[in-house]
Amino acid sequence: MVLKARKLRPEAVLPRFAHADDSGMDVCAAEAVVLAPGERAKIPTGLAFEPPSGTEIQVRPRSGLALRHGVTLVNSPATVDEGFRGEVCVILINHGNEPFRVEVGDRIAQIVLCPVLRPEVVEVDALSGTDRGSGGFGSSGTRWEGAGP
Repeated sequence: MVLKARKLRPEAVLPRFAHADDSGMDVCAAEAVVLAPGERAKIPTGLAFEPPSGTEIQVRPRSGLALRHGVTLVNSPATVDEGFRGEVCVILINHGNEPFRVEVGDRIAQIVLCPVLRPEVVEVDALSGTDRGSGGFGSSGTRWEGAGP
């Protein structure tokens, strides 16, 4: 399988896997920016992609940035549709207490190539029943029975 990537800026860095068995490829910033605490910004990668037919690219946070600096993605995972050919940008937010500096070439997110299902949507009068039903948003409780004190 091939993911076609086009550099739109000379400073752009092609995505790559940090380890042979990683799911995500790291993507880098193509512009420098400083994010104040609570601030968000659209960071260009300098890259455009052509995903294989029947796939999407999901843009996801990097766990190290989140843990060490409180920096993550506002919309995660972000979707890069198969037909989009523009520059991929990453919306970072600084949830930390200190300004966070992004330099050109810094790894700011990761991308994962995922298959996409395109179902036919059919309107029905009723859905099948389940044990859960319509319960959501905490309806299953906070801990497993027998777990912890």
